[in-house]
Amino acid sequence: MKIFSKSEMIRATKNFDRSRCLSQGGFVSVYKGVLHDNIQVAVKTYRRADKIRITERELLRIISQVNHKNVVKILGLCLETEVPLLVYEFASNGTLLDHIRCESSQVLKTWKTCLRIAAETASALDYLHSLASPPIIHGDVKSANILLNDNYTAKVADFESSVLISSDAETAMSTILIGTCGYLDPHQTMTGKLTKKSDVYSFGVVLAELLTGKKPGSCMTLASNKKISMVPYFLNSIKNNGLRQILNFHVADESEMKEIEIAAELASKCLRIRGTERPTMKQVSEELDRLRRLHENFWAQKKNKETEHLLGESSSYATAVIAQPDAQTVVSIDIENYYGT
Repeated sequence: MKIFSKSEMIRATKNFDRSRCLSQGGFVSVYKGVLHDNIQVAVKTYRRADKIRITERELLRIISQVNHKNVVKILGLCLETEVPLLVYEFASNGTLLDHIRCESSQVLKTWKTCLRIAAETASALDYLHSLASPPIIHGDVKSANILLNDNYTAKVADFESSVLISSDAETAMSTILIGTCGYLDPHQTMTGKLTKKSDVYSFGVVLAELLTGKKPGSCMTLASNKKISMVPYFLNSIKNNGLRQILNFHVADESEMKEIEIAAELASKCLRIRGTERPTMKQVSEELDRLRRLHENFWAQKKNKETEHLLGESSSYATAVIAQPDAQTVVSIDIENYYGT
């Protein structure tokens, strides 16, 4: 991991020019930077040190050990500022939230893409829970913290709310409420306990977002004219066999709809109120990977059958049209018999 100087960061971001600002929150801003070797980066700045939940040392422990293709890579730090600046790999296609709230975006308009992004995100969270040493609870899983690179590959980002736990633990006590409204685990809000299953709940919200194209804070209307938020509306639609009507994309066929129903049921399990009744991220990741393989195999087989059918038609019989100058006759020839095959 590289240590950058403050002057390098100023040059890279044009002195943190407003035109370079990628996103801005209550106390965090992210700027696009270009290093001297023309490598594009994202530079995260903090306006208030007291708003960062974890210490600099804890953050360094987390980001230095994480190595997964679906976790945003930390390239380095700048330690010459009051609060360290974080330098990330640049994700050129913004956040998942950008595409959810942009009606003109076509990125999430196919089940294949939504399934892939969901599977990649689940794989990253499973890695944090099961393979990182020590394990990491992300603490703030949401569509705004899932970046999309040049190829629209999902990259889980932002570890400022993360917690390191011992390998045999599932829970971390929190003196402050960690996470984002709409994605917060109900059990966590009641008990103050941040668990791996808190991440599972938040992922369930993200999966519902991918399916519906709606943010968790969106106000939805039931048939009774009652106003509710997206998550209960999503669960109600599954219960009343109305899933197809709330999907954000066109369903290719009934086989694809069955896959979507399985994914929706998986999301509903993640969204259970009791954390003990939710699946683990490993189980979620494995199920989404299974669905993804099923989807890819089905379409590969379908494409092969269509190709074989077309080749079969063209090779079994061909018609040659021979124009006779005088009689203008047309002769049909069985090519295979003509060559004696």
